[in-house]
Amino acid sequence: MKLNKVSKIIISVSFIGWIIAGIFLFNSVSANASNSSQTNIYKKIQLFNEVLFKLRENYVDELEIEELINDAIEGMLKEVDPHTVYFTPDEFEKFSIDTKGEFGGLGISIDKRGDYITVVSPIEGTPAYRMGILAGDKIIKVDGESIVGIDTDKSIKKMRGDPGTKVVITILRPGVKGELDFEIIRDIIKIKSIPYAFKMDNGIGYIRIRRFNANTTKELREKLDELETEGIRGLLIDLRSNPGGLLNEAINTVNEFVGKGKRVVFTKGRTKQANFEYYTKFNRIRSGYPVITLINGGSASASEIFAGSLQDWDKGLVVGTTSFGKGSVQRLFPLADGNGIKVTTAKYYIHSGRCIHKDINDQLLKDERVRNGDISKEEIDEMREEAEKENLKNIFHTEKGRVVYGGGGINPDLEIEQSRLSDFEVDLRRKNIFFNYSVDYMIDYENEIKKDFTTSDDFVQDFLEYAKKDSLEYEQADIDSSYSWIQNQLTCNIIGRKFGDLEQYKVAIQEDTQLQETLEIFDKCAFLEDMFIYVEEINKEKKELAENKE
Repeated sequence: MKLNKVSKIIISVSFIGWIIAGIFLFNSVSANASNSSQTNIYKKIQLFNEVLFKLRENYVDELEIEELINDAIEGMLKEVDPHTVYFTPDEFEKFSIDTKGEFGGLGISIDKRGDYITVVSPIEGTPAYRMGILAGDKIIKVDGESIVGIDTDKSIKKMRGDPGTKVVITILRPGVKGELDFEIIRDIIKIKSIPYAFKMDNGIGYIRIRRFNANTTKELREKLDELETEGIRGLLIDLRSNPGGLLNEAINTVNEFVGKGKRVVFTKGRTKQANFEYYTKFNRIRSGYPVITLINGGSASASEIFAGSLQDWDKGLVVGTTSFGKGSVQRLFPLADGNGIKVTTAKYYIHSGRCIHKDINDQLLKDERVRNGDISKEEIDEMREEAEKENLKNIFHTEKGRVVYGGGGINPDLEIEQSRLSDFEVDLRRKNIFFNYSVDYMIDYENEIKKDFTTSDDFVQDFLEYAKKDSLEYEQADIDSSYSWIQNQLTCNIIGRKFGDLEQYKVAIQEDTQLQETLEIFDKCAFLEDMFIYVEEINKEKKELAENKE
């Protein structure tokens, strides 16, 4: 009898289930014949197999067994923490690409604008860049198949492929009539962990670490060497909204600042294998300038280990807002047929003894009221605030005896808030008006743009007229309060179209209030020890002011 695909799936699942049951039963008998818990698991696996067969044989409609099994797995994982995740083959491949830091592709940053997949920027040195793909190009076909209206992930999947293979993309280009075909040979595209690193006009080195992938340590060493050769009087490492990544990369980057043989992190879990200590191993250490690490509520996992470790070893000042608090350890297990599972096996503790995991995040992620929108933002904020108060009761000390707090996330040495965009500014961003305007403007005036380009009042007025055509409504008060921000956004978008992402970023951060306030610390304190004293005095004043208000 020839088995169809569904029958094979049922038999495979059943067979695997019986093997697992046998293992549980064997362990149970070997360890303790009266172990009712293990026996109960065996019975439940039998029950699962029985339900699966009965559904297949008797349900009124034909069932998609693969979907049923996937749903059963998903349902099981809902009972554990939100970081234990089951991956389909596509999801597992994408996750692996993110951590490896490279893939076979074209080399373009894209976003969906309306129905069109639009090139935000080509990545320098990649096949797309060499072929002349430009920001603003709308990709309408891949290998002759329309991608208009489909989502970004599906578009990416169509454009990626093995290095050396050919793909034809068809674009619509602003200012050019008709469709343009580009035949591109895919190549290895390395995902930059550090997209921006440069010496500022004030002599401070700036490094933005986007995530910790397989290239991070190598990139950081190269950038630090370049900055030190240029001569810097301080270093600002920007880890805001860095979601983390590879643990080894976090440890090796910390190594650059603390030296060899220093404990960075240790893990505690239920099994013996989950308990481990991690030390730096390279005879490398940077010195000669103070270091500040900038974090926010989006800084998580490996970025928290980095910031907290520099704080623990008194090698860097941490400023910004309290980090996310993702301090659980996940291990990746490949499964049959390309599937995979990411399982939480332990929690991270940094050298001072602080556990950086914030349990309130897991509670909120699993809370049905939050998922269904049945709880207000105010109630959620109140739950977070209560958890933060409890965390601040957990006092730890750095190597030099400075007080730090544990129990959830990395608390900065000095809190600096980021200014928020107004509703009007959010609207301008949401409708992509700056991007669209700069693309259209460059069609006629690209040759006139120099690196010192700035926007005049007439330029701003022309932009606002352009925005009106996009149904943007505003009052004069909106313009007055956002005028310098609008000028900055226009300037950086135009500069970016002509000179690339780095030059655009240098302009954009001029309106980054959190970053600019952080830079002021370097002007007030020439040495790290002075910074520690300075922030202690600031925090003391804040505390006294708060107590007086009460």
